[in-house]
Amino acid sequence: MKRVYWRPPGVSRSALLLIAALALGALFIVESFPVQTRQRYYDEKIAAAHKAREAMGAIKSERQRRGAVIDPEIDPAGSGMIGSALTAVTSNTGYLDAKQTSANPNFAAVIVDLLKRAGVEKGDLVAIGLSGSFPALNIATFAAVHVLELQPIAISGVSSSEWGANDPDLLWVDMERILVEKNVFRFRSVAASRGGIDDRGFGMSKEGRALLEAGIARNGLQLNDPKSLNDSIEQRMQVYEEQARGRPIKAYINIGGSTASVGTHVGKKQFEPGLNRELPRGSGVVDSVMVRFVSRDIPVLHVTQVKELAKKYGLPERPDALPRIGESAVYVKAEYNRWLAGVGAALILAAMLAFIRLDLGIRILRSRRSRASTQPQQMV
Repeated sequence: MKRVYWRPPGVSRSALLLIAALALGALFIVESFPVQTRQRYYDEKIAAAHKAREAMGAIKSERQRRGAVIDPEIDPAGSGMIGSALTAVTSNTGYLDAKQTSANPNFAAVIVDLLKRAGVEKGDLVAIGLSGSFPALNIATFAAVHVLELQPIAISGVSSSEWGANDPDLLWVDMERILVEKNVFRFRSVAASRGGIDDRGFGMSKEGRALLEAGIARNGLQLNDPKSLNDSIEQRMQVYEEQARGRPIKAYINIGGSTASVGTHVGKKQFEPGLNRELPRGSGVVDSVMVRFVSRDIPVLHVTQVKELAKKYGLPERPDALPRIGESAVYVKAEYNRWLAGVGAALILAAMLAFIRLDLGIRILRSRRSRASTQPQQMV
Protein backbone atom coordinates (compact mmCIF):
# COMPACT_ATOMS: atom_id res chain seq x y z
CA MET A 1 0.00 0.00 0.00
CA LYS A 2 1.35 3.39 -0.99
CA ARG A 3 1.41 6.17 1.56
CA VAL A 4 0.59 9.67 0.46
CA TYR A 5 2.20 12.62 2.25
CA TRP A 6 0.76 16.06 1.57
CA ARG A 7 2.50 19.36 1.70
CA PRO A 8 1.64 22.61 -0.08
CA PRO A 9 2.68 22.34 -3.76
CA GLY A 10 5.75 24.32 -4.67
CA VAL A 11 6.91 24.73 -1.05
CA SER A 12 10.26 23.17 -0.32
CA ARG A 13 11.15 21.23 2.78
CA SER A 14 13.65 23.96 3.59
CA ALA A 15 10.86 26.54 3.71
CA LEU A 16 8.68 24.36 5.93
CA LEU A 17 11.59 23.68 8.27
CA LEU A 18 12.28 27.40 8.45
CA ILE A 19 8.67 28.13 9.41
CA ALA A 20 8.74 25.35 12.02
CA ALA A 21 12.00 26.70 13.49
CA LEU A 22 10.51 30.19 13.65
CA ALA A 23 7.42 28.85 15.47
CA LEU A 24 9.54 26.92 17.98
CA GLY A 25 11.71 29.96 18.59
CA ALA A 26 8.66 32.17 19.20
CA LEU A 27 7.24 29.58 21.60
CA PHE A 28 10.53 29.39 23.50
CA ILE A 29 10.72 33.17 23.89
CA VAL A 30 7.10 33.47 25.10
CA GLU A 31 7.59 30.63 27.61
CA SER A 32 10.88 32.11 28.86
CA PHE A 33 9.70 35.66 29.48
CA PRO A 34 6.36 35.63 31.37
CA VAL A 35 5.03 38.76 33.05
CA GLN A 36 3.72 39.08 36.60
CA THR A 37 0.12 40.22 36.30
CA ARG A 38 -2.02 41.58 39.11
CA GLN A 39 -5.23 39.63 39.38
CA ARG A 40 -8.68 41.21 39.45
CA TYR A 41 -9.81 42.92 42.66
CA TYR A 42 -6.20 43.17 43.86
CA ASP A 43 -6.84 46.12 46.19
CA GLU A 44 -9.87 44.48 47.80
CA LYS A 45 -7.92 41.26 48.33
CA ILE A 46 -5.04 43.09 50.00
CA ALA A 47 -7.44 45.00 52.24
CA ALA A 48 -9.30 41.83 53.25
CA ALA A 49 -6.06 40.02 54.12
CA HIS A 50 -4.94 42.93 56.29
CA LYS A 51 -8.30 42.91 58.07
CA ALA A 52 -8.02 39.15 58.63
CA ARG A 53 -4.53 39.55 60.07
CA GLU A 54 -5.81 42.26 62.39
CA ALA A 55 -8.62 39.99 63.60
CA MET A 56 -6.30 37.02 64.09
CA GLY A 57 -3.93 39.22 66.08
CA ALA A 58 -6.78 40.38 68.31
CA ILE A 59 -7.80 36.79 69.11
CA LYS A 60 -4.20 35.76 69.73
CA SER A 61 -3.77 38.68 72.15
CA GLU A 62 -6.97 37.70 73.96
CA ARG A 63 -5.85 34.09 74.31
CA GLN A 64 -2.48 35.17 75.68
CA ARG A 65 -4.18 37.60 78.08
CA ARG A 66 -6.11 34.62 79.44
CA GLY A 67 -2.90 32.69 79.99
CA ALA A 68 -2.76 30.52 76.89
CA VAL A 69 0.68 29.52 75.62
CA ILE A 70 1.21 29.17 71.85
CA ASP A 71 2.90 25.80 71.26
CA PRO A 72 5.30 26.10 68.27
CA GLU A 73 4.95 22.39 67.55
CA ILE A 74 1.17 22.69 67.18
CA ASP A 75 0.99 26.26 65.88
CA PRO A 76 4.32 26.85 64.07
CA ALA A 77 3.10 30.11 62.51
CA GLY A 78 2.20 31.46 65.97
CA SER A 79 -1.24 32.40 64.67
CA GLY A 80 -3.23 31.77 67.85
CA MET A 81 -5.84 30.03 65.70
CA ILE A 82 -5.04 26.43 66.63
CA GLY A 83 -6.89 24.84 69.52
CA SER A 84 -6.41 21.64 71.49
CA ALA A 85 -6.58 17.99 70.54
CA LEU A 86 -9.43 17.09 72.87
CA THR A 87 -11.75 19.03 75.15
CA ALA A 88 -15.30 18.61 76.42
CA VAL A 89 -16.62 20.56 73.40
CA THR A 90 -14.67 18.65 70.73
CA SER A 91 -17.17 17.11 68.34
CA ASN A 92 -15.02 14.79 66.22
CA THR A 93 -11.58 14.15 64.78
CA GLY A 94 -9.75 16.83 62.85
CA TYR A 95 -6.60 17.16 60.79
CA LEU A 96 -3.91 19.33 62.32
CA ASP A 97 -2.23 20.03 58.98
CA ALA A 98 -5.51 21.41 57.59
CA LYS A 99 -5.94 23.70 60.62
CA GLN A 100 -2.34 24.89 60.30
CA THR A 101 -2.81 25.60 56.59
CA SER A 102 -6.01 27.56 57.28
CA ALA A 103 -4.22 29.92 59.69
CA ASN A 104 -3.29 32.28 56.88
CA PRO A 105 -4.80 35.77 56.47
CA ASN A 106 -4.43 35.44 52.69
CA PHE A 107 -7.43 33.12 52.68
CA ALA A 108 -9.47 36.33 52.98
CA ALA A 109 -8.27 37.19 49.46
CA VAL A 110 -9.44 33.75 48.29
CA ILE A 111 -12.91 34.45 49.71
CA VAL A 112 -12.95 37.84 47.95
CA ASP A 113 -12.09 36.10 44.68
CA LEU A 114 -14.84 33.51 45.13
CA LEU A 115 -17.45 36.11 46.09
CA LYS A 116 -16.67 38.31 43.10
CA ARG A 117 -16.78 35.29 40.79
CA ALA A 118 -20.19 34.52 42.30
CA GLY A 119 -21.31 37.97 41.17
CA VAL A 120 -21.98 39.69 44.49
CA GLU A 121 -21.84 43.47 44.68
CA LYS A 122 -21.63 46.09 47.41
CA GLY A 123 -24.67 45.99 49.69
CA ASP A 124 -25.75 42.47 48.68
CA LEU A 125 -27.08 40.03 51.25
CA VAL A 126 -25.07 36.84 51.81
CA ALA A 127 -25.86 33.87 54.06
CA ILE A 128 -23.04 32.20 55.96
CA GLY A 129 -22.74 28.85 57.73
CA LEU A 130 -19.83 28.94 60.19
CA SER A 131 -18.10 26.14 62.05
CA GLY A 132 -16.06 26.26 65.24
CA SER A 133 -13.65 23.87 63.56
CA PHE A 134 -12.03 26.58 61.41
CA PRO A 135 -11.93 29.92 63.28
CA ALA A 136 -9.24 31.27 60.93
CA LEU A 137 -11.45 30.66 57.89
CA ASN A 138 -14.42 32.21 59.70
CA ILE A 139 -12.29 35.30 60.26
CA ALA A 140 -11.16 35.29 56.61
CA THR A 141 -14.81 35.19 55.53
CA PHE A 142 -15.79 38.04 57.84
CA ALA A 143 -12.83 40.08 56.54
CA ALA A 144 -13.89 39.57 52.91
CA VAL A 145 -17.50 40.45 53.69
CA HIS A 146 -16.35 43.55 55.61
CA VAL A 147 -14.13 44.86 52.79
CA LEU A 148 -16.71 44.18 50.06
CA GLU A 149 -19.36 45.92 52.21
CA LEU A 150 -21.80 43.04 52.07
CA GLN A 151 -24.62 42.36 54.51
CA PRO A 152 -24.17 38.94 56.16
CA ILE A 153 -26.61 36.63 57.89
CA ALA A 154 -24.46 34.14 59.81
CA ILE A 155 -25.34 31.00 61.75
CA SER A 156 -22.67 29.18 63.75
CA GLY A 157 -22.20 25.58 64.75
CA VAL A 158 -20.46 26.09 68.09
CA SER A 159 -18.68 22.79 68.71
CA SER A 160 -15.39 22.07 66.98
CA SER A 161 -13.34 19.19 65.67
CA GLU A 162 -9.83 18.69 67.03
CA TRP A 163 -7.49 21.69 66.88
CA GLY A 164 -10.27 24.22 66.24
CA ALA A 165 -12.05 26.70 68.54
CA ASN A 166 -12.61 24.07 71.22
CA ASP A 167 -11.74 26.00 74.37
CA PRO A 168 -15.01 25.93 76.39
CA ASP A 169 -14.28 29.48 77.61
CA LEU A 170 -13.33 30.82 74.19
CA LEU A 171 -15.63 29.27 71.62
CA TRP A 172 -16.01 30.69 68.12
CA VAL A 173 -19.09 32.67 69.19
CA ASP A 174 -16.96 34.22 71.96
CA MET A 175 -14.30 35.14 69.41
CA GLU A 176 -16.70 36.91 67.09
CA ARG A 177 -18.22 38.85 70.00
CA ILE A 178 -14.72 39.94 71.08
CA LEU A 179 -13.93 41.08 67.54
CA VAL A 180 -17.06 43.24 67.54
CA GLU A 181 -16.15 44.67 70.96
CA LYS A 182 -12.68 45.53 69.66
CA ASN A 183 -14.25 47.25 66.61
CA VAL A 184 -12.60 44.86 64.16
CA PHE A 185 -15.98 43.82 62.70
CA ARG A 186 -19.48 45.25 62.95
CA PHE A 187 -21.40 41.98 62.68
CA ARG A 188 -21.54 38.46 64.11
CA SER A 189 -23.80 35.42 64.10
CA VAL A 190 -27.52 35.88 64.66
CA ALA A 191 -28.12 32.27 65.76
CA ALA A 192 -26.14 29.19 66.76
CA SER A 193 -26.52 25.45 67.25
CA ARG A 194 -24.47 22.92 69.18
CA GLY A 195 -23.00 21.57 65.96
CA GLY A 196 -21.54 18.09 65.76
CA ILE A 197 -23.59 15.06 64.70
CA ASP A 198 -27.05 16.06 63.47
CA ASP A 199 -26.14 19.65 64.45
CA ARG A 200 -27.29 18.95 68.02
CA GLY A 201 -24.13 17.61 69.66
CA PHE A 202 -25.31 14.02 69.44
CA GLY A 203 -22.74 11.67 70.95
CA MET A 204 -21.04 14.37 73.03
CA SER A 205 -21.12 14.23 76.82
CA LYS A 206 -23.84 15.93 78.80
CA GLU A 207 -21.18 18.27 80.17
CA GLY A 208 -20.00 19.16 76.67
CA ARG A 209 -23.50 19.99 75.44
CA ALA A 210 -24.11 22.10 78.53
CA LEU A 211 -20.90 24.07 77.89
CA LEU A 212 -21.95 24.71 74.31
CA GLU A 213 -25.38 25.94 75.39
CA ALA A 214 -23.75 28.17 78.00
CA GLY A 215 -21.51 29.69 75.32
CA ILE A 216 -24.50 30.42 73.10
CA ALA A 217 -26.40 31.96 76.01
CA ARG A 218 -23.58 34.22 77.25
CA ASN A 219 -23.26 35.65 73.76
CA GLY A 220 -26.97 36.39 73.55
CA LEU A 221 -27.61 34.27 70.47
CA GLN A 222 -30.72 32.43 69.39
CA LEU A 223 -30.31 28.69 70.06
CA ASN A 224 -31.28 26.39 67.23
CA ASP A 225 -32.27 23.20 69.05
CA PRO A 226 -33.27 20.73 66.30
CA LYS A 227 -34.83 17.33 66.84
CA SER A 228 -33.11 15.86 63.77
CA LEU A 229 -30.77 16.79 60.95
CA ASN A 230 -33.67 17.63 58.64
CA ASP A 231 -35.17 19.80 61.38
CA SER A 232 -31.84 21.62 61.70
CA ILE A 233 -31.78 22.34 57.95
CA GLU A 234 -35.35 23.67 58.14
CA GLN A 235 -34.55 25.86 61.16
CA ARG A 236 -31.49 27.36 59.50
CA MET A 237 -33.35 28.15 56.28
CA GLN A 238 -36.11 29.76 58.33
CA VAL A 239 -33.58 31.99 60.13
CA TYR A 240 -32.02 33.08 56.85
CA GLU A 241 -35.42 33.88 55.33
CA GLU A 242 -36.62 35.78 58.40
CA GLN A 243 -33.42 37.84 58.62
CA ALA A 244 -33.50 38.58 54.90
CA ARG A 245 -36.93 40.21 55.27
CA GLY A 246 -37.84 39.60 51.66
CA ARG A 247 -34.53 40.73 50.20
CA PRO A 248 -32.74 38.31 47.86
CA ILE A 249 -29.77 36.37 49.20
CA LYS A 250 -27.05 36.53 46.54
CA ALA A 251 -24.67 33.81 47.81
CA TYR A 252 -24.22 31.19 50.52
CA ILE A 253 -20.82 30.62 52.15
CA ASN A 254 -20.15 27.35 53.95
CA ILE A 255 -17.07 27.08 56.16
CA GLY A 256 -15.86 23.60 57.10
CA GLY A 257 -18.13 20.62 57.51
CA SER A 258 -21.05 21.60 59.71
CA THR A 259 -23.54 18.75 59.30
CA ALA A 260 -26.62 20.82 58.53
CA SER A 261 -24.72 23.04 56.12
CA VAL A 262 -23.07 20.29 54.07
CA GLY A 263 -25.34 17.27 54.73
CA THR A 264 -23.08 14.80 56.60
CA HIS A 265 -19.59 13.81 55.44
CA VAL A 266 -21.11 12.38 52.23
CA GLY A 267 -22.72 15.67 51.24
CA LYS A 268 -19.51 17.52 52.06
CA LYS A 269 -17.67 15.56 49.38
CA GLN A 270 -20.41 15.87 46.76
CA PHE A 271 -19.77 19.58 46.27
CA GLU A 272 -16.49 20.86 44.85
CA PRO A 273 -14.35 23.09 47.07
CA GLY A 274 -14.77 26.65 45.89
CA LEU A 275 -17.64 28.06 43.83
CA ASN A 276 -20.65 25.84 43.02
CA ARG A 277 -23.55 26.95 40.84
CA GLU A 278 -25.26 23.61 40.23
CA LEU A 279 -26.27 20.54 42.17
CA PRO A 280 -23.73 17.72 42.19
CA ARG A 281 -24.19 15.25 39.35
CA GLY A 282 -25.52 11.77 39.93
CA SER A 283 -28.13 10.35 42.23
CA GLY A 284 -28.21 10.31 46.00
CA VAL A 285 -27.56 14.00 46.64
CA VAL A 286 -27.74 14.49 50.41
CA ASP A 287 -30.07 17.24 51.61
CA SER A 288 -28.37 20.23 53.22
CA VAL A 289 -28.45 24.00 53.43
CA MET A 290 -26.06 24.10 50.46
CA VAL A 291 -28.43 21.96 48.40
CA ARG A 292 -31.37 24.20 49.30
CA PHE A 293 -29.56 27.33 48.15
CA VAL A 294 -28.16 25.86 44.94
CA SER A 295 -31.65 24.56 44.11
CA ARG A 296 -32.78 28.19 44.19
CA ASP A 297 -30.00 29.19 41.74
CA ILE A 298 -28.03 30.87 44.52
CA PRO A 299 -24.27 30.26 44.18
CA VAL A 300 -22.57 28.39 47.01
CA LEU A 301 -19.01 28.95 48.21
CA HIS A 302 -17.86 25.64 49.70
CA VAL A 303 -14.79 26.51 51.78
CA THR A 304 -13.48 23.07 52.63
CA GLN A 305 -10.61 20.75 51.66
CA VAL A 306 -8.31 23.50 52.81
CA LYS A 307 -5.07 22.11 51.41
CA GLU A 308 -6.62 21.73 47.96
CA LEU A 309 -7.83 25.34 48.00
CA ALA A 310 -4.41 26.48 49.22
CA LYS A 311 -2.68 24.67 46.37
CA LYS A 312 -5.08 26.10 43.79
CA TYR A 313 -4.41 29.67 44.92
CA GLY A 314 -0.70 29.28 45.60
CA LEU A 315 -0.91 29.47 49.39
CA PRO A 316 1.62 27.50 51.47
CA GLU A 317 0.70 24.35 53.35
CA ARG A 318 1.47 24.34 57.07
CA PRO A 319 3.43 27.63 57.04
CA ASP A 320 6.11 27.89 59.73
CA ALA A 321 5.55 31.65 60.01
CA LEU A 322 2.52 33.84 59.42
CA PRO A 323 2.59 34.33 55.61
CA ARG A 324 3.18 37.78 54.22
CA ILE A 325 0.21 39.47 52.60
CA GLY A 326 0.16 39.72 48.82
CA GLU A 327 2.52 36.84 48.02
CA SER A 328 0.52 34.20 46.18
CA ALA A 329 -1.23 33.51 42.89
CA VAL A 330 -4.49 34.93 44.26
CA TYR A 331 -2.85 38.38 44.02
CA VAL A 332 -0.25 38.16 41.24
CA LYS A 333 0.17 35.41 38.66
CA ALA A 334 2.80 34.69 36.03
CA GLU A 335 1.13 34.92 32.62
CA TYR A 336 2.25 34.97 29.00
CA ASN A 337 3.45 38.31 27.64
CA ARG A 338 0.73 39.17 25.16
CA TRP A 339 2.97 41.54 23.21
CA LEU A 340 5.62 38.86 22.70
CA ALA A 341 2.97 36.30 21.79
CA GLY A 342 1.44 38.73 19.29
CA VAL A 343 4.77 39.54 17.65
CA GLY A 344 5.63 35.83 17.45
CA ALA A 345 2.27 34.99 15.87
CA ALA A 346 2.66 37.86 13.39
CA LEU A 347 6.13 36.64 12.35
CA ILE A 348 4.87 33.09 11.86
CA LEU A 349 1.92 34.30 9.77
CA ALA A 350 4.20 36.52 7.71
CA ALA A 351 6.55 33.61 7.03
CA MET A 352 3.66 31.36 6.04
CA LEU A 353 2.33 34.05 3.71
CA ALA A 354 5.74 34.55 2.13
CA PHE A 355 6.56 30.89 1.57
CA ILE A 356 3.15 29.31 1.01
CA ARG A 357 0.82 31.88 -0.54
CA LEU A 358 3.44 34.00 -2.32
CA ASP A 359 6.55 32.99 -4.21
CA LEU A 360 8.77 35.49 -2.37
CA GLY A 361 10.24 32.92 -0.02
CA ILE A 362 10.79 30.43 -2.85
CA ARG A 363 12.66 33.04 -4.93
CA ILE A 364 14.87 33.91 -1.95
CA LEU A 365 15.79 30.29 -1.33
CA ARG A 366 16.38 29.64 -5.06
CA SER A 367 18.51 32.77 -5.32
CA ARG A 368 20.70 31.64 -2.46
CA ARG A 369 21.09 28.14 -3.91
CA SER A 370 21.91 29.64 -7.33
CA ARG A 371 24.64 31.91 -5.90
CA ALA A 372 26.11 29.01 -4.00
CA SER A 373 26.27 26.83 -7.13
CA THR A 374 27.92 29.52 -9.34
CA GLN A 375 30.72 30.33 -6.92
CA PRO A 376 34.03 28.81 -8.17
CA GLN A 377 35.31 25.97 -6.10
CA GLN A 378 38.74 26.38 -4.56
CA MET A 379 41.44 23.97 -5.64
CA VAL A 380 42.82 21.84 -2.88
